[in-house]
Amino acid sequence: MSTIAPSAPPKINLRRPDIMETVQAEVESHYRSTLVERIRASGNVVSADGLTIRLAKEFGFCYGVERAIDLAYAARKAFPPPTRIFLLGEIIHNPEVNDQIRAMGIVSLSPKPTDDELEKLQLTSADCVIIPAFGTEVATRRKLEAKGCATVDTTCGDVMSVWKRVRQYSKESVTSIIHGKAKHEETKATTSQATAYGAGHYLVVFDLGETDYVCNYILNGGSKAEFLEKFKGAHSPGFDPELHLRAVGVANQTTMLRGETEEVQRRFRAAMEKKHGADKVAEHFRFFDTICGATQDRQDALEKLLREPMNLMLVVGGYNSSNTSHLAEMGEKVLPTYFIKNAAMMESTARIRHWNQHTHVEEVTQDWLPAGKITVGITAGASCPNNLIEDTIRRLFALRGISVQELMKG
Repeated sequence: MSTIAPSAPPKINLRRPDIMETVQAEVESHYRSTLVERIRASGNVVSADGLTIRLAKEFGFCYGVERAIDLAYAARKAFPPPTRIFLLGEIIHNPEVNDQIRAMGIVSLSPKPTDDELEKLQLTSADCVIIPAFGTEVATRRKLEAKGCATVDTTCGDVMSVWKRVRQYSKESVTSIIHGKAKHEETKATTSQATAYGAGHYLVVFDLGETDYVCNYILNGGSKAEFLEKFKGAHSPGFDPELHLRAVGVANQTTMLRGETEEVQRRFRAAMEKKHGADKVAEHFRFFDTICGATQDRQDALEKLLREPMNLMLVVGGYNSSNTSHLAEMGEKVLPTYFIKNAAMMESTARIRHWNQHTHVEEVTQDWLPAGKITVGITAGASCPNNLIEDTIRRLFALRGISVQELMKG
């Protein structure tokens, strides 16, 4: 007696005009800021009563984030209650946006749900699961496919470009060196691509210190046990540094600093050239530029803004946002910089709560906003909506006793 496999759920076109018109109106009502648009139209500068605010030329939502949010809203329209909609982790790294998604009745799962978690949900073809902008691991995607539920994939196109490169490295028996954060959802999804379609291997390096450690091992060898312990949780199963560092290809988490990624690849290339000779370097080293364009635009815009005379910098965004943390890192090298998740962190002119990305704790700084004539720079990560930028601007002027309504007259 033959069994008939359950049919896959029908493809749903979430880009239908009747869906997207409603979605666009909702998204704009939740995240748009006419104030920010007016300031941008006025040269990204606004001043009153001794306080000048300079906005970076590029900040806030990128295309990939906008697309992910649009698709999440569209999923709710296409699959109205009582259809259950689940989201793997967070749609993007911004707490206010994720709160809004949950308020629509979309239930958050862990980014990598266990078999027990999925079993308890009793997923069927009547359910829908949203894959976030960072993507998901290959094994998780396969589990969802086996359940037969509908999926809405919001994975960013730039992330998928990295996956394509990493899969190619795997086919060529080239180990993927991923410049990124080993525990970040995007990096986990990327490393899963390296091992999913063959005998590929990967190693995640976080910074130039780790890069130099690996390059030294390539050139001089060392303790295999020490190496594997140092990179515990950041390498593929069965990774052997003596075997799997003979040919490497550099890629990256798309939100890292371009300059650092370029230095990572330069140092690996130099190590391979020294080890194997300039005429053989192509056999042992690959590189492909996989920095996201929007990430780079925001970094370039901040670099330009930091050349302006300013007293302090505010970077607005989710504390677990990689691209936002790098903007804060750039700012703090130049002037006092405060990484805040929203305007409420500015409690008074004497007290601000902000994220310390080095100690991974929220801390308090006293007397952070100087009196008198000052200039404050503002930028935001690619997952931060404009309404939060507006809140920040309004709060800064309110601390000086100025209403934005009064400010924007004329």
